[in-house]
Amino acid sequence: LVKLTLMALDKTVFYFLIFAVLRLIWLLFIRRRRSLKSEASVWIFAFYMILVLMLTTFRDTYFPWQLVFNFNRPLSDVNLVFMKETWKLVYAPSRLDFFYNSFGNILCLVPFGILFPIVFSKKQSFVKTVLIGMLFSISIETLQFLLETGVSDIDDVFFNTCGAILGYLIYRLFRKK
Repeated sequence: LVKLTLMALDKTVFYFLIFAVLRLIWLLFIRRRRSLKSEASVWIFAFYMILVLMLTTFRDTYFPWQLVFNFNRPLSDVNLVFMKETWKLVYAPSRLDFFYNSFGNILCLVPFGILFPIVFSKKQSFVKTVLIGMLFSISIETLQFLLETGVSDIDDVFFNTCGAILGYLIYRLFRKK
């Protein structure tokens, strides 16, 4: 995971710099007053989202024009049987795979659950945060399927959604009253 993250950092920084230029242009022309804290949360959220996408879906390419979609891939490649693969990992010779898969997927969306209600303060309800986190996870799984960059698994959506829930609970715990 550390190696994968380090490999994704260069692309993340590249696309984050593009975001930064576009965001600065937008701020110059819109001139909407935002606090420094509020603006910083937007930048952190953008970096996080780019990093997650680079780690999960765009890890094999650097530029968008290098993407190759496989629309002929059979739907049987998608695991829609809830907890089928997770139970296999529980009873696998190495329990490390189980922890890596389940807790890794949970941890992946914890920052989403924390940052989404901060960045989109008008959408800070629990239900909206969790639903949008789940849609983000489904989008990742769909892109992994179409780009053949990972295994599309309903368990990943479940664990990612648990991560968004946990993140939102952490957000509520530390939110100013």
